[in-house]
Amino acid sequence: MKYVEAAGVRMSAIGVGTWQFGSREWGYGKDYAEGTAVDIVQRALDLGVNLIDTAEIYGFGASERIVGRAIAAVERDRAYLATKVFPVLPLAKIVEQRGRASAGRLGVDTIDLYQVHWPNPVVPIGTTMDGMRRLQDAGVVTSVGVSNFSAGQWRAAEQSLGRPVVSNQVQYSLVARRPEREILPHAASADRIVIAYSPLGQGLLSARYDASNVPGGIRAGNALFLAENLERAGELLTALREVAASHDAKPAQVALAWVIRRNNVVAIPGASSVEQLESNVAAADLELTDEEDERLTSAADRFDPITGVGAAPSILRARLRR
Repeated sequence: MKYVEAAGVRMSAIGVGTWQFGSREWGYGKDYAEGTAVDIVQRALDLGVNLIDTAEIYGFGASERIVGRAIAAVERDRAYLATKVFPVLPLAKIVEQRGRASAGRLGVDTIDLYQVHWPNPVVPIGTTMDGMRRLQDAGVVTSVGVSNFSAGQWRAAEQSLGRPVVSNQVQYSLVARRPEREILPHAASADRIVIAYSPLGQGLLSARYDASNVPGGIRAGNALFLAENLERAGELLTALREVAASHDAKPAQVALAWVIRRNNVVAIPGASSVEQLESNVAAADLELTDEEDERLTSAADRFDPITGVGAAPSILRARLRR
């Protein structure tokens, strides 16, 4: 396993995202939540993964409890636990209370990384960071991070905290490239870490879907899976398949390898099974050539999906057909 070290922390290049754990919108069911999810975390730790990312909003606390059960039987220092406070009225006292509640659900004395899940447009970041500082001073939280913050908001959070805000968790993949404009350069220059969520484009970059085979569930509302967009993604998906074939790998592994090839970037894909977890972890050892990287990047540059308001009629038609 490869690791990224910055701002005094050490994270595995591939981590485990746990949005699916206990969250009904994914439809994975009770057996997954009570058995498979725990197996995924424990197998990840056995493979050298240390970054386990959750949030209080995932399953309304269920994900944190599942992660807590998973790590209860292992040495605490094997897991780098990251969770997030949902920023509804994130005043200092409320942030402090909810940080302690998350630690309780996780069954730990100290959260390794506590992140603000989204910026709040109404509550000043200073009061939120005051709560984070109190948690650090009390030993409940070791490091502070943010999520879905712009580079400017990230810097403002750090200035308010008066200490390093070591990471920013953002959507980043071959089909979500916006962080390359400012967030990745800031992380590289300031010795900070970018945690890439949805690094497989919710499964688009697994190259398993096409216009005749689209996913259901929560992904049914994702414009990327419109038949028109799956057709537009043809060049990129072909590139993923061909690069994967040259490495005896899977397209999803190539997509993950591309993400973590960026400086100071780690990825937290989810997993529906232990086998998928093992496949994700193996991507950390896949070495892309510069030429392969350029081919994937160029194909991604040319992918022009229908999004926003323009995608709404097609999404509605797709839902009515199901």
